Amino acid sequence: MKQTVTSPLPPALSGEHSYIDDPQTGRLSLYAHIEPDAAKARPLLLIHSVNAAGSAYEIKPIYDHFLGSRPVYALELPGFGRSDRSDRNYTPRLMTDAILRGVSELRSRHQDMTIDALSLSLGSEFLARAAAEQPQWLHSIAMISPTGFKGTTRRDGPPGSTRGMPWLYAMFTRPPWSQSVYNALTRRSVVRFFLNKAWGSKNIDEGLLDYSTTTTNQPGAMHAPYHFLSGNLFSNDITRVYESLKIPVFMTHGDRGDFVDYRGVGLFADNPQWDIHLLEAGALPYFEIPETFFKHYDAFLQKHAETARPLADQPNE
Repeated sequence: MKQTVTSPLPPALSGEHSYIDDPQTGRLSLYAHIEPDAAKARPLLLIHSVNAAGSAYEIKPIYDHFLGSRPVYALELPGFGRSDRSDRNYTPRLMTDAILRGVSELRSRHQDMTIDALSLSLGSEFLARAAAEQPQWLHSIAMISPTGFKGTTRRDGPPGSTRGMPWLYAMFTRPPWSQSVYNALTRRSVVRFFLNKAWGSKNIDEGLLDYSTTTTNQPGAMHAPYHFLSGNLFSNDITRVYESLKIPVFMTHGDRGDFVDYRGVGLFADNPQWDIHLLEAGALPYFEIPETFFKHYDAFLQKHAETARPLADQPNE
C-alpha cells in the first residue's frame, strides 16, 4: 500500500524559496531567481495547473528559460507543493486570492511595476479572474492549455458559481476509503497514465513523473485534488471572465492528447488583445517543442514590452 511520507518535499525549482503568510489563503510557497543584471526587468510570475499532483515543477522549463533575463517567480497554489495543504474549502476564490497575493508581493519587491504572468491549464481560470479584478497590477497574461474553452457552450453562470458536484465530493471524502481512493489515483503507474494522456504520447518528461509522484505522498495531499475532481474548482462563469480581460493575452494549446477541444476559442479569434497559437504538441508544449513555444511567447513579450495603457484606462488601486 502507498504510504504518506512526512519527510520534507524537495524543492521543485532552483533559486531561492520563501513563503508568503496570508490569513486568507494560508502559507503560500514562492520560488524566485533574480540575477543582478536582470533585477530591473519586468518580473514574470508562473502558476502551475491543478490536478492530483500539481506543483511548480510543471512549469520548470519556462522558469529555467527566463533565468538570467528577468526576475522569475513561481507560486504554488493552496493545497499543492510546499503551500498550505490543510483540509478546507478549496474554491476559485481561494485560488484567485492566492494569485493576487502573489502578484502584490512581487510588485512590492519591484517598485510597484506591473508584471507578466503565465499559467497552465485550470490555473489559467484563476489567473484570468485575477487579471479581470486587478488589471492595473498585470502587464500581460499567458495561458497554456487553459480550461473553459471546450465545446461551444458558454459558461455564463452567476458570478462566482462553479461546476461543483457536492454528491461526488461527499463520495470521495467519505471515510474510511477516502485515503485509499487517493492512494489508488496517485500510484506511479496511474500518474504516468495521466501524463501520457496530457502529452498524447508516451514520451513524457520522467523528471515530472518523479516529482509528481513525490508530491502526492505529502501530508494533506488529497484535500485540494478532491475538490478538483468534484468540479469545485471549475468556474461556471468563466466565459464572461475571459471576455472581460483588457490586457494582452497569450494563449496556446496543442493538437494531441486529451486537451484538444478548443472550439470555444473562436469567441476570441478576432480580438486584437489575444495572441492565440495552435501547436503540434500535447498540453505542455514547452516540454516537447521548447524552441517553437518560446519563439511565440518571447515574440509576444517583446511586442508588448514597452506598451502601456493610458492612465485614464487603468482602474484605481
